[in-house]
Amino acid sequence: MFKILHKQEVAPNVHEIVIEAPAIAKKAQPGQFLILMADEKSERVPYTLSDWDADTGAVTLIVLEAGHSSRKLILMEPGDQIEHVVGPLGVPLEIGHHGTVALAAGCYGIGAILSIARAMRKARNRVIAIVEARSHYLHYYEDQLREVSDELIQTTIDGSEGIKGHAVDVIKKRLEDGEQLDLVVVVGCPFMMMLTGRETEPHKVRTLVALNPIMVDGTGMCGACRVSVSGEMKFACVDGPFFDAHAVDWDELWDRKAAYSQEEIQSVERTEPVVPLRPGSRTDTL
Repeated sequence: MFKILHKQEVAPNVHEIVIEAPAIAKKAQPGQFLILMADEKSERVPYTLSDWDADTGAVTLIVLEAGHSSRKLILMEPGDQIEHVVGPLGVPLEIGHHGTVALAAGCYGIGAILSIARAMRKARNRVIAIVEARSHYLHYYEDQLREVSDELIQTTIDGSEGIKGHAVDVIKKRLEDGEQLDLVVVVGCPFMMMLTGRETEPHKVRTLVALNPIMVDGTGMCGACRVSVSGEMKFACVDGPFFDAHAVDWDELWDRKAAYSQEEIQSVERTEPVVPLRPGSRTDTL
């Protein structure tokens, strides 16, 4: 059983959900993700791991309400049981001593870089966390990121908090000013990741991006999450989710990700109540 232990809206349309999943918490590593089904009629939806505690068995996810199944999940309450949770999935991010590591994030990615920042700092890197949002009220996890980073930089498009602009603007300026960045890791929307890769490529800075194409089974069997990297077909679920930003076919990724965007939006209107978990229901962990 996967009980919801805690739930809160950390920013408009962005929800922190903590679930009880001790087997996953013991094996999780930075950069991995889970696949959840709120009830037996839900889609299988991937969510990036934000944090976990191997001692308590708690696993934290940041859920952005985007469609039918994510709305079902955020309508659940503490004490409710999630039907299926599979994970941890994906290749863990390479954690080692790189030097200065810049982590750029927006939207759900702000929560996703929390465990990465902690692990990178533990590996004796200087960690710069750069988070972007349209306005100040969409920022979250400020205290948590300050605790695990050497420097936290907040940007807003409207200039209401921190630096006016985007995370990529901060990275671009620092590189142009001659600051050495040894690794850049980006988690956010495809456009943000693509632009960051374009700015770091002339400076030959290794840049990793967490690709988020449509995903179904999460084990490389269905092929729904295929992406092109260096001219080769890869599966984001088993070969990623992190890939070299300078080698990704961004046009293909954008087209595939947007294939069902209209249907996703329309499905929210048809959200049905969550069907309570049946006693003895099957649970899945890897």
